[in-house]
Amino acid sequence: HSVPRTSPNLTFVPDCLPPDPIAVEELQHFVSNSKRLFVMTGAGISTESGIPDYRSEGVGLYARTDRRPIQHAEFVRSASARQRYWARNFVGWPQFSSHQPNTGHLVLRDWEKLGKLHWLVTQNVDALHTKAGSRRMTELHGCTHRVFCLDCGDQISRSELQEHFEALNPTWKAEAFGVAPDGDVFLTDEQVRNFQVAACRKCGGILKPDVTFFGDTVSQEKVKFVHQRLAESDSMLVAGSSMQVYSGYRFALAAREKQLPIAILNIGPTRLDHFASLKLNSRCGELLPLIV
Repeated sequence: HSVPRTSPNLTFVPDCLPPDPIAVEELQHFVSNSKRLFVMTGAGISTESGIPDYRSEGVGLYARTDRRPIQHAEFVRSASARQRYWARNFVGWPQFSSHQPNTGHLVLRDWEKLGKLHWLVTQNVDALHTKAGSRRMTELHGCTHRVFCLDCGDQISRSELQEHFEALNPTWKAEAFGVAPDGDVFLTDEQVRNFQVAACRKCGGILKPDVTFFGDTVSQEKVKFVHQRLAESDSMLVAGSSMQVYSGYRFALAAREKQLPIAILNIGPTRLDHFASLKLNSRCGELLPLIV
């Protein structure tokens, strides 16, 4: 492997035992038997890059705080909700955008280069697979590094928007408390009150990250495309996801219907445990590099 040994950040990774040699052998057998592997990743592959997930026991956002991610309808409907979202995102962006891929991301990139990985679908919005060099990939829920206008559809990069925010808020400062999985931080209402929100440069419309917020749905076009990639595949590997969200779970149901073998690599239980061919309770960045 051309995978450099990066030191994982385990702050947001649940405790687990080192990989069991028998489990490693079983996953090796599974991957060796696959000619066109379909891989789906979730937040659990990015926790080793220092990004928290939502649901992990003890260390996930839901376990540590009573915070919940913004809902799509609330963002669209409420100017104050957008102000709160963008103020928090503005403070969190420099740190969130600086996260780098870990060994798990790099292994999957190498599998693609070797022709082993047919298609990768990630439920993450952190761009780490792109940074790692994966190309045969669908970002199921979009990516925080892109922003678009809800009115005219104009797109800009999130880093460009950061510059607009800085120009609009030259004297605004806020101290952040903790970071969330989607890149924002926790701020008080008082801190948010004077933050100026940028509008679309072309039409003055509402700017939104190019991500599927909770309560919104993935486009039918994207779902159809992913189903086509799955139809071309001969096995499915789920890495770092409990598959609690239906937008991803539906593809596992489709794989089961096609009678494809399914392997799961995730710390803690998943929605697929009862019908998977193989379940491994290990860190992605620790087990994936052991597979040749």
